[in-house]
Amino acid sequence: MELRQVEYFLAVVENEGIGGAAAALGVAQPTVSQALRALERELGVQLFHRIGRGMVLSAAGRTMVGPARQIVRDVTAVDDLLTVAGDELTGRLDIVAVPAVAQGPLIDLLVQFRDRYPSVAVRFGELRDETLAATMIEDGHCEFAVAHLPIAGDGLEVIVIGEQEYLLVYPPGSDVPDGPIPLEQLPPVPMVFVPRGQSVADEIEEAIRVAGTRPPLAVLSELREQRLPMVLASIGGSLLEKSMAESVADRAVIRTVDPRFVRPFAIAFDPATLSPVGQAFVELIREAVGAGPDQAPSPRLPLIE
Repeated sequence: MELRQVEYFLAVVENEGIGGAAAALGVAQPTVSQALRALERELGVQLFHRIGRGMVLSAAGRTMVGPARQIVRDVTAVDDLLTVAGDELTGRLDIVAVPAVAQGPLIDLLVQFRDRYPSVAVRFGELRDETLAATMIEDGHCEFAVAHLPIAGDGLEVIVIGEQEYLLVYPPGSDVPDGPIPLEQLPPVPMVFVPRGQSVADEIEEAIRVAGTRPPLAVLSELREQRLPMVLASIGGSLLEKSMAESVADRAVIRTVDPRFVRPFAIAFDPATLSPVGQAFVELIREAVGAGPDQAPSPRLPLIE
């Protein structure tokens, strides 16, 4: 197995096809196709399902993504150590984040990092299930994962970088009291919720239950990103991240909750396996948030304030 084949494999994954990979790599499409097929023959597995003109990762392909990224990071780290012009950091920062926190403090950190190390590329991926944050790091898919607390994982260090407040968002024209609305007095407006099993959803539902109120359920949606469109379509209200709620303040009815729904979010990493790029990013994070190098993993903080 050659490094070039691994890089081509990852390029197809990240650019969602051979055409995009070839353009990103600056090579011809047949070159990428031939490298992939050679890699599959050598490994004895099919990495992609070819469906028409599309490429879909097979089970074996999904398993290989993490190790492949780790291989590239390791080789880049060795190259950095051997580079004569050692003052310039090169390589790639691999980070994933849940969409709700992929803004604000996190973006500020990435801007500062790129300003300081312009030769480092950043791969900024989506973490769809924040309960898998530790697994993504442990399996090599990324060096850093950003998610709401708690982030559990053996040997991981966790640094809090911000907090996310949740607001009530109701369809346009909804007749609801002026805020903040006491939790025990939620209006009887049908609501759009996500299923239990997602940590924030569980805590919100538990807080509502303890408060003794139970608004009618309109939709239980596993697609978190569909909550806001459903609210704007007047299907029901929902509890949404503050940034998301404020983006539609001119089209929906926004209310705060009493007590506030607040959830800290943090960046997690394994200090024992950091690349030089990762170590530089951690140093910048500590400078930005004032976290000492011996900071213990952050405890779980309450959702309600």
